Amino acid sequence: MKRAIIIVLDSVGIGEMPDAGEFGDAGANTLGHVAGSIDDFSLPNMEKMGLGNIAPLRGVPPSPAPSGAYGKLGEQSRGKDTTVGHWEIAGLVSTVPFPVYPEGFPPDLVAAFEKKIGRKTLGNYPASGTEIIKDLGEEHMKTGFPIIYTSADSVFQVAAHEEVIPLPELYRICRQARELLHGKHGVARVIARPFTGSPGNFERTAHRHDFSFLPPADTILDVLTRHGLKTYGVGKINDIFAGKGVSETIGIENNRDGVDKTLKAMEKDGFSLIFTNLVDFDMLYGHRRNVVAYGKALEDFDARVPEILRAMRPEDMLFFTADHGCDPTFTAHTDHTREYIPLLVNGSMVKPGVDLGTRDSFADIAQTIAGYLGMPELKYGKSFLGEITK
Repeated sequence: MKRAIIIVLDSVGIGEMPDAGEFGDAGANTLGHVAGSIDDFSLPNMEKMGLGNIAPLRGVPPSPAPSGAYGKLGEQSRGKDTTVGHWEIAGLVSTVPFPVYPEGFPPDLVAAFEKKIGRKTLGNYPASGTEIIKDLGEEHMKTGFPIIYTSADSVFQVAAHEEVIPLPELYRICRQARELLHGKHGVARVIARPFTGSPGNFERTAHRHDFSFLPPADTILDVLTRHGLKTYGVGKINDIFAGKGVSETIGIENNRDGVDKTLKAMEKDGFSLIFTNLVDFDMLYGHRRNVVAYGKALEDFDARVPEILRAMRPEDMLFFTADHGCDPTFTAHTDHTREYIPLLVNGSMVKPGVDLGTRDSFADIAQTIAGYLGMPELKYGKSFLGEITK
C-alpha cells in the first residue's frame, strides 16, 4: 500500500524569501544562522539525504551522492505562521492574510469577549508568552482574570494558571473566543496557554491547545478522506486543521515523543498519510532566542533519522520539511520569519541525487502526494513526482 509521511520541523527555515523585507525579516536564515553559531555542529544523517546541497550550512557539507531528492520551497500564502504554512504544505494557498493586532485587540472586541466569558481580562498587547506571565501572572492569581495577548502572528492567546482556571475551563474560554473571532476578526488561531508555579517561577505546561480557523477549502487531507483513505495526525496537526480531514490523531509532549509517536503510527496499517509536527524548535528555542538549544534539538532529531528510515515500508514516500522560519539569532523581533523551507524526500522508489531546485510553493508537496496516491489534481502546487520516481 502506497503511503506518504510528512514530518514538519516547525520553524526550520533555510533563508529569507525575496519579499522577507515586507515582513520585517530581511536577513533571516534560521538553519544557516544556527549552523554558523555553533562549534562542531553537524547533522550527518540529513547531510546524507542532501540537506547541505540545498544551501551552504557550516558543519553540513554538500553530499556527493544524496540518498534522495532535495530542494527548497517558497511560500505563496501571505503569511509566515504555522497555520498558513501547514495549510499550504497540504495544498491550500491563503491569498488573503489573517488579521493581526500589533496594538492589541480593539476595546469593543475585548468587551465582547469579557461579556461572553463572564470575567475581566488582563494584558491585551503583543508579548512573549514567558514574559507576559512573568509580568502579569501574580495579578492573574489574585484576580482570576485570564491574560490575553497576541504576537506578530494572527493569534489570540489566553494564558491562565492551572490552579486558578482549570484546564477544562480554560479550553471552554478559548472555544468561546473562537466562536467570537470570525469575519474581520477571524484570527488564524486561538491558543490556550496554561502555566503553573509561583510568582518569579512560573512555567508554561505541555497542555497548550490550539483552536484554529477552519480551512476554507479542501486540503490533501480532505481529498484523501473523501476517497476513503485514512489520515493520521501526530502533534498539533489536528489543531492546525481544526480536525478537517484528519481521520485519527494523537498528541505529543515534545519532539522526542513526536518521533516516537510517528514511529508507532508507521507500524499501523490502513493509513495513506501520516502528518507530523515537531514544535519544540519553534516554541521552546526559536521564539526564546536560544541558539544553542535550537542546534541541539536539530542534532537530536538528526540522530533519530536512521530509525525513521528503517521503519519505512517499500512503498513509503518520506518528506522532511518546515512551515516557516524563526531565526533565533534575529534581533529585529522574536516572531516567525519569512523564509524558504527545506525539502528532503526519501523512499525506495525515489531517485537518489535529484535536485528539485527552488520551487514556487509549499503546495508542491501536496500535489506530489496526490499524484503518488492516485488522487485528483489539486488546485495549487506543481507536482515533482515525475522528477523523483524511478
